[in-house]
Amino acid sequence: MSELRIEGLRARVAGREILQGIDLVVRSGEVHAVMGPNGSGKSTLSHVLMGKPGYEVVAGSVSLDDTDLLALPAWRRAQAGLFLAQQYPTEVPGVGLLDLLEEAFRASGRDASEVPALVRSEAARIGFGEQLLERAVNVDLSGGEKKRSETLQLGVLRPRFAILDELDSGLDVDALRACARRVESATTEFDLGVLAITHYSRLLNELRPDVVHVLARGRIQATGGPELAAELERTGYAAYGETDQEDPSGRRGPAGNGDPFADPLA
Repeated sequence: MSELRIEGLRARVAGREILQGIDLVVRSGEVHAVMGPNGSGKSTLSHVLMGKPGYEVVAGSVSLDDTDLLALPAWRRAQAGLFLAQQYPTEVPGVGLLDLLEEAFRASGRDASEVPALVRSEAARIGFGEQLLERAVNVDLSGGEKKRSETLQLGVLRPRFAILDELDSGLDVDALRACARRVESATTEFDLGVLAITHYSRLLNELRPDVVHVLARGRIQATGGPELAAELERTGYAAYGETDQEDPSGRRGPAGNGDPFADPLA
């Protein structure tokens, strides 16, 4: 049983504090959904957890079992067992998907010769065309294909915890079902713990959460079971306070979340 523990996490970017005290504990095999209005800090949370540059942690801790993640660069956090499925997956020209995964295996002391068979198996499970396996990472892929590629990588690498930053963004119904069901199955196949960040409950119809959290104004405002997601679908986030502020980039309204790296709709 592994545990991803976030305690009192506060973080700022461009001089503005976005996360104002986050407390969460995710254990092996659990699915925790983080939902919230635009500009609430959801994408900031994923970036801070994974160690993206540009963020200043001003208080709190993040640990994976006995490992202090905040003391590590992003690549060491990945080796410790943390995986981020990005809202907008990065294109990496010149680096093949197989090459990337083989190098990840070598870096963690695993047998890289296993990668091709694992990749083909995962591709078949999620409907990721074999012809796409020869492409450079995410290059010339549609939005849905990029999300399937991220899910394939998760299945091959088998991390201990996965952060899904709006996995459902840009997916059609079939792709959403394929990706969400693969992640759901991973919670039992290799005890994957999941922190799923999303606006909407449609992802959670396939990826069944054990716990749902509402993040608003930089804090967890409510926690409950799957029924909380259904309630949010009916009532929206008005009760938790919509974000409507100017961010350092000069935008206003729900898109202005103070995070220059984030999706303007996150």
